[in-house]
Amino acid sequence: MTWCARAKAGCRILDTCRILFAGILVIGFAPLANAETLVIQGSTTFARRLMEPYQAMIEAKSGHELTVIPNKSTPGLIALLEGRAHLAMISARLDAEIETLRKAFPGLAFDRLRSFEITRSRIAVAVNPINPVRTTTRDVVAKVLSGEIANWKALGGPDLPIRVVLVGGGGGLTVAVESELLAGQSAKSPNVLYVKTPVQLVQVVEQEPGAIGFAQLSLVKQRGIPEITLDKPLEQLLIFVTIGEPTPAMRAVIETTRSVAEERLM
Repeated sequence: MTWCARAKAGCRILDTCRILFAGILVIGFAPLANAETLVIQGSTTFARRLMEPYQAMIEAKSGHELTVIPNKSTPGLIALLEGRAHLAMISARLDAEIETLRKAFPGLAFDRLRSFEITRSRIAVAVNPINPVRTTTRDVVAKVLSGEIANWKALGGPDLPIRVVLVGGGGGLTVAVESELLAGQSAKSPNVLYVKTPVQLVQVVEQEPGAIGFAQLSLVKQRGIPEITLDKPLEQLLIFVTIGEPTPAMRAVIETTRSVAEERLM
């Protein structure tokens, strides 16, 4: 074989190696190239129940990185509608959240929102440890919220004013309670207290003898606070919300989170 022939053969081998190496790079790094970072904002209940304990698992199984910002349901929806989030986490029905939002932001594109239920979480009706009341009905609790019942004596308890404690500032849990018990109307109790966070709520219930608080079940159990059993439980829906149909990356996160919830929470 002449020198020129050997050189041409060497070039062909080198070209083949380059092609093979390029193929290896494409195969080896394709998943990384397709990965996206999604920003998720909203419900602190959703974040505490699912994203905080299982974010790494959801990222690994979905193939996408997540930036999670717990800041309550209403701020999460506003961030989504303003383009500052890819997904919103809410902890009440979307129609109930929209009804609350529409009063303050009538011009937003609510008709473009799509909801995807992930799981459900029971709402605890918590009371101070010295309060002996442990059972009642949803109708009675609704009357407490509306102000028709204002003293624990009406529930078989002590002669104390009922102090209703709720999380304010767009919390999904409060929206869920008012939607379920008051047809979406705000609480009208003469002795209602709005706090900033769920942790503050359980602290008030622990300290205030006449308090009744609507809280995340996990927090109530964690603090060992007694709760009232109702004839039919109150539930929160934990929901992802998108604008329009979700992208493939969003759908992967939605379906993976739902799968993790079924595996870990049921």
